[in-house]
Amino acid sequence: MRFTPWATRMATILGLSATALLSACGGGGSGGGNAQVRLLNITQSYATLDLSVNNTTINSKVAQGQVGSYGGVDSNNTATQILTSDVGNSVAALTPTLAGGNNYTLIAYGFSGATRVSQLQESQDAPDSGKAKVLALNLAPDAGSLDIYITTADAALTDSSPFYSGLQGAAGSGYIQINSGTYRVRVTGVGNKNDLRLDIPAVTFDSASVNSMIFSATSSGTLVNGTKLVQKGAVTSFTNTLSRVRMINGLAGAAYASSTIQGKTLLLNSPAPNRVDYVSLPSGASNLVVNVNGSPITLPSGAPTMAAGVDYTYLLYGTAAAPQFTVLTDDNRLPTTSGNVKIRLINALAGNNNPLASLVVDNTTRAANLAAGTSSTPDGTLSSSTGSTVQVWSPLIGSSPIYNPGTFGSTTSLTPLIANGVYTAIIMGDSTVNTSVTPPTMPGATGMFIRDR
Repeated sequence: MRFTPWATRMATILGLSATALLSACGGGGSGGGNAQVRLLNITQSYATLDLSVNNTTINSKVAQGQVGSYGGVDSNNTATQILTSDVGNSVAALTPTLAGGNNYTLIAYGFSGATRVSQLQESQDAPDSGKAKVLALNLAPDAGSLDIYITTADAALTDSSPFYSGLQGAAGSGYIQINSGTYRVRVTGVGNKNDLRLDIPAVTFDSASVNSMIFSATSSGTLVNGTKLVQKGAVTSFTNTLSRVRMINGLAGAAYASSTIQGKTLLLNSPAPNRVDYVSLPSGASNLVVNVNGSPITLPSGAPTMAAGVDYTYLLYGTAAAPQFTVLTDDNRLPTTSGNVKIRLINALAGNNNPLASLVVDNTTRAANLAAGTSSTPDGTLSSSTGSTVQVWSPLIGSSPIYNPGTFGSTTSLTPLIANGVYTAIIMGDSTVNTSVTPPTMPGATGMFIRDR
């Protein structure tokens, strides 16, 4: 397997997103003659895409999860663009090295504004009868490093060894030979079998076949979709059927909360402030049950329905006497600019006086006048730092908290913001003014600072 680093530099020069070039085996450089090229569209943002080489359309209107037919191109003239099918805007540009007489699939993946292309050279020798070759490709850089499992249908992950471990973004495993047959394919976060990112019940690898198992991003960035591409053959899409959920007890005071969903415990008699890490669950209708101080609460819209491939935060806020619940959709994709950090604010303040909140990092406002029970749009324009002042405040709160991860009220040290990190700041407390004393007083706040990625 060969990676070509000039693609990233070219993308920077052209002002486009990074383009990673991959040759699965052999092939050498361009030696003249025609090469056969096709496009595979596994982007999240484009329903259809076109492939153009030297201003000649090779593929048009390739739908998500589909691959175009091969078209011949001059291997000495390979200026290539991936274009939107409607307007014809270029979303990626590259000049790949192609060898005459060889077949290639250009794989478009990622999101609008961050579309990338990986070049797969399809010249791997077929295995013997009864065998299959499998290449795993991690084209979900937002998901981080992954462990890939190919097992029998009923094999427990706890008893299984990875097909490939620690597969980094934009990297491939190399072709690995296995017995042909139908297998279960699962993907987890690296080194954590409980961090399930994808579960495909049945994938068939035919006798004497050469296959690529490609893993690409879902909308929230952590779960992944699967695609099986047969060398010089058909494509099969395996859309993720999981969602990820976490719950935060942001109730004012020391209220205790418990919650269960789909047979799993989220919070277990947990005092505020508290949270549980994400768990992966089957998408669709849920049976969420929430108790506050031992009594069940009524969810305003009933038990929430979860969309496939999406991360959610279930936020419990307000007071024990009047608890409130809302569902927040999370964006856990990495910052689009490498080295930056991404941060958002969740306002879990209680009170009937519209307690707004704002987030300030190093004296620059990143979220302003955020209503209770809502989340700000993540800001990914911050540079990483060894120490930053992170401040969350509300005009209805008597103190203006400056805090480090997990604590409020610290002004003696600064918060490290690690490159490519994703963070959530949460402010909570009761904003009701205490009129029983003279003069009336405003309460302080509490909260949490979470590194999500």
